[in-house]
Amino acid sequence: MRPSSILVAGVVAVTLAWTARAHASPRPLPFTYTYDTLGKGESEIETYIDLTPVKAIPPLGGNSVWYTASQFQMEFEHGITDRLELGLYAAFQPSAPEGYSETATLTEGTGFKERLRLRIAEEGELPIDLALYGELVEYMTEFEIEAKVILQKRFGKLRIAANAWAEREFYYAVNQQDWVLNPTLGVTYQVTPSFHAGVEYWMRVEFPDPAPNPRPFSVGPNQFVGPALMFAFGNLWWSTGIYARVNEMGRTALPSNGAEAQLPDNYGPIWARTVIGIEL
Repeated sequence: MRPSSILVAGVVAVTLAWTARAHASPRPLPFTYTYDTLGKGESEIETYIDLTPVKAIPPLGGNSVWYTASQFQMEFEHGITDRLELGLYAAFQPSAPEGYSETATLTEGTGFKERLRLRIAEEGELPIDLALYGELVEYMTEFEIEAKVILQKRFGKLRIAANAWAEREFYYAVNQQDWVLNPTLGVTYQVTPSFHAGVEYWMRVEFPDPAPNPRPFSVGPNQFVGPALMFAFGNLWWSTGIYARVNEMGRTALPSNGAEAQLPDNYGPIWARTVIGIEL
């Protein structure tokens, strides 16, 4: 069985096993972290699936082909205190069609991550609710240090959230160190206690060192916006966003010549992310 099939089977098994249990801590925006954290002693499993249509580049002489690039993450979250939350991730990125060597490298790789999220004060005590997030990443190709400042404001059933998000990446095989910025912004409305609807924006831009010249399309900035929906079923919640790329909207294929001719696109015209959370 392929690793991706094993992961999907595991998600289904865990979901079925826990659908009758207590309550969960839902996340209405797939890319944007909100201010909330789990309470002390509470635990949750979250599964992320990302999909985007991109081009793969075959060996010399062949034609490029569309395929759906994907990445998967499984996260275990635990409330250390009522304000401090631990997260442990395993990430996996499948390869492209067999025989296609030049393929997309999405925002996640294959490996492990560890992070802490800390709420500052209680909700409503500050003019804008504030949380801090720090993460270490050990992928097969790189090591990363990541930080987020999480901002949130509620207006009744309406919630606005933003993440000021930056990464420092260190690659093992090449002498390259990148700065990466990933700001996000989302608005979500609680239509009913079990259904939230909103809109979310996210951007990713990389600053490689040494800097490439000319600058490839895939290092960005690439920007996406689209609807985000969340359904909550007791201890189980499901959040999904479908985003359209709003920069270079007419770009649908790799250039046939020039400096980018042998560089794969990492961002297709559409990006979808779904997150499933289950309280243990």
